[in-house]
Amino acid sequence: MIKNRSATMSNIRTMVIALVFIFTTYAHAKPQDLHFPFSPQSSDYWQYISDRTMGGVSNGKVTLGRENEVNFIRLTGQVSTQKNGGFIQLRAGISFANTQTQGQSISGAKLTARGNGEVYHVFIRTKDTRSYSDYYYATFIASKDWQIIDLPFKDFKRSRSNGSKLLAQDITRFAIVGYGRDFEADVSVSNITFYY
Repeated sequence: MIKNRSATMSNIRTMVIALVFIFTTYAHAKPQDLHFPFSPQSSDYWQYISDRTMGGVSNGKVTLGRENEVNFIRLTGQVSTQKNGGFIQLRAGISFANTQTQGQSISGAKLTARGNGEVYHVFIRTKDTRSYSDYYYATFIASKDWQIIDLPFKDFKRSRSNGSKLLAQDITRFAIVGYGRDFEADVSVSNITFYY
């Protein structure tokens, strides 16, 4: 079951710690591309959140689906910019601190995704993004058919322009986001692969 904002801080901390353990343990044991398909078990480590936490009115939900033997997570809802809002998102705490191998670090992510033809974002927070409005981001279009979307970290931009570069070892959170304008969101992701 996907956690909502009403989850206690203790449960959220437990989810983040567990997901960090999964990412770092798996990565340390297998120094190759890291594949994370969604499943009933892995979806527990993701949290739904919206601009309602800061007074906005966007409304959404996250569900876990299955089709043709493929599990996927689906983010749907109405994104509204009223009352200084404008986002719904699905996020998880992650760490690549132990994934460097032979001098190489994780250099990007690939999403297997589909949706309603709208533009979506991936937000990444790092150890040095300290405020809510400070993050790295990339965009993608979720077409109606499943497709693999390549998001190299070197192409991510920072919301607060200070010339800093996104480094895998500094990442603390990864999010799939409907953001920035009034629209109906509907995006599904079946797998996330982090690659060297």
